[in-house]
Amino acid sequence: MARASVRSQREVTGRCRALQDEVAAALERLPTANGDPALVDALWHGEALGALLWALELAQMPAYDRAFDARRLLEVDPEDGELRPADELRRERDAARLWHWRARTAALNEAGALAPPERYASLDQLVAATAMRGHEQGLLPPPLRGDFGAFGKIYRHLTAPERAEAHAIAAERHHALGWILGRESWDDVPLDS
Repeated sequence: MARASVRSQREVTGRCRALQDEVAAALERLPTANGDPALVDALWHGEALGALLWALELAQMPAYDRAFDARRLLEVDPEDGELRPADELRRERDAARLWHWRARTAALNEAGALAPPERYASLDQLVAATAMRGHEQGLLPPPLRGDFGAFGKIYRHLTAPERAEAHAIAAERHHALGWILGRESWDDVPLDS
């Protein structure tokens, strides 16, 4: 397998600055936005910003059912950071990928568009195997009744708003960490692997 490259600290710092500007502008518009989808997307980019600041050792990574505090992220100077080692970045990217996978499987299952691979009798069996393997690899917390645990309950029991929040958190973090470890432009980071 080809080793992923790691972005330079300068590139990561520059991306942090751009995201800080975007999130700050979104927060400023928030009181009058009336559910503007572009504003919602910009606010969720705070999760990508948080992941990048984590990569620069300037933020702690919250659990995947807890969002970063966007306002606090705006107070951080990315120039003060130092990029974590590549193996640490890969491990967190792999954790984000698993959480993103779980969010997508929940969405596809709800839409009736998901059949588990032949070797699994059900989606629940596939999720349980993935949760256990991720835990054994140190990427996930212990499974909760054969599933990922989020919001203090079993993932498959999440409400629609909780699933949407968990999905947004995982997708943004996966995107940011995939970008750091890839060669694609920010807008072209693949999230299907």
